[in-house]
Amino acid sequence: MRQEEILALSDTIKILNDDDALEMFKKTLPGDESFLQLQVTQGQMRSQATAILQAARHGKKSERQRLDMILMAIQGKKVGFDKVIKLIDNMVGLLKKEQEDDDNKKEYCEAELDKADDKKKGLLREDGKLEKAIGEAKEVIKDTAEEIKALAEGIEALDKSVAEATDNRKEENSDYKTLMANNGAAKEIMLFAKNRLNKFYNPKLYKPPKEEFAQVSSHDAPPPPPETFGAYSKQSESGGGVIAMIDTLIKELDTEMTEAETEEKLAQEEYDEFMADSKDKRAADAKSVADKETMKGDTEDQLTKLSDTHKDVLMEIMATDEVITNLHGQCDWLLKYFDTRKEARSGEVDALKKAKAVLNGADFSFVQMRTVRFLHRA
Repeated sequence: MRQEEILALSDTIKILNDDDALEMFKKTLPGDESFLQLQVTQGQMRSQATAILQAARHGKKSERQRLDMILMAIQGKKVGFDKVIKLIDNMVGLLKKEQEDDDNKKEYCEAELDKADDKKKGLLREDGKLEKAIGEAKEVIKDTAEEIKALAEGIEALDKSVAEATDNRKEENSDYKTLMANNGAAKEIMLFAKNRLNKFYNPKLYKPPKEEFAQVSSHDAPPPPPETFGAYSKQSESGGGVIAMIDTLIKELDTEMTEAETEEKLAQEEYDEFMADSKDKRAADAKSVADKETMKGDTEDQLTKLSDTHKDVLMEIMATDEVITNLHGQCDWLLKYFDTRKEARSGEVDALKKAKAVLNGADFSFVQMRTVRFLHRA
C-alpha cells in the first residue's frame, strides 16, 4: 500500500510539474506568481535517497558494499539520476536473482537432505537385517558342525561296537563248536562203551562197532582171566547199573548240547539283528552327515554372500554419511539464516525502490512535503 501511495504521489507530482500543466496554471490561476512546483530540489532528492539507503545499510560487508556503490553514485554530482536509477534497477534485479537462487538452493537442500536421510534410514534397516541374518547363519554353521561331529563320533562308536560284537560272536561260536565236538566225541565213546557192555550183558542190543572202534576195542581189551579161577557167572544187575549210568551221562550230554545249540541259535539271531540294525543306522547316520555337510556348505556360501552384501551396505552408509555431511556444509548456514537473509534482502529491495521513487520525484520526508498552495500576488 505504501508503494502504491508513493507511486500515486510521484505520478501526481509529475503531472502537476509537466510544462503544459504549468503553462495552463499561469493562464488560469490568479496572481502574477506561477503555481508552486511540488518537485524538491536535486540536493534534497539526493539527501532523502541517501538517508533511505543508509538506513538500509546493514548485514554482511558484501551487502553493504552494494549499497555503497549506489550511495557513491547518488552523492557524486557528475552522475545523473538516470544512471543512478539504472544502477538501482540492476541492483534490484540482482537481489531478486539472489533470492531466487536462495529459494532454489533451500528447496534443493531440503529435498536432498530428506532424500539422504531416508536413504540412510533404509540402509540402517537393511544393515540390521543383514547383521541378524549373519548371526543366524553363523549359529546354524556352529550347530551343524557340532551335529556332524556328534554323528561322526556315533558312527565311530557303532563301528567299534560292531567289531566287538563280531569278535564276541566268533568266540562264542568257537566255544559252541568246541563244546559240541567234545560232547559229541564223549557221547560216541559212551555209546561205544554201552554197546560193548550190551555185547556181554544184552547181546540182542549189541551192534557191531565201526572198524575204527573195533580196532580200539581189540587193542584195549584185557587179557583173558587165568584158568585157576572157577566158572564165571554174569553180573546182570551190576551191568545194568553201569549201562544206566552211561545212559544218564549220555542224556546229560544231549541236554547240554541241545541247550548249547539253542543258545547258539539265539545268539546268532541276536547278532544278525544287531548287525542289520547297525548297518541301517550307520547308513542313516552317514547320509545325515552328508546332508548336514551339504547344508553347512550352503550356509557358509550364504554367509559369504551376506558378509559381502553387508560390507557393501556399510560402504554405502559411509558414502551416504559423507553426502549428508557435505549437504550440511553447503546448506546449514543457508537454512539457518534463510529467513533473516530473505527479510534483509526484502528490506534492501524496498529501500532501493524508495530511493528510486525519490529520484523520480517522490518526497518521503512527509514532514517537509509541501501541499499544493497558491501564491498571492505581491
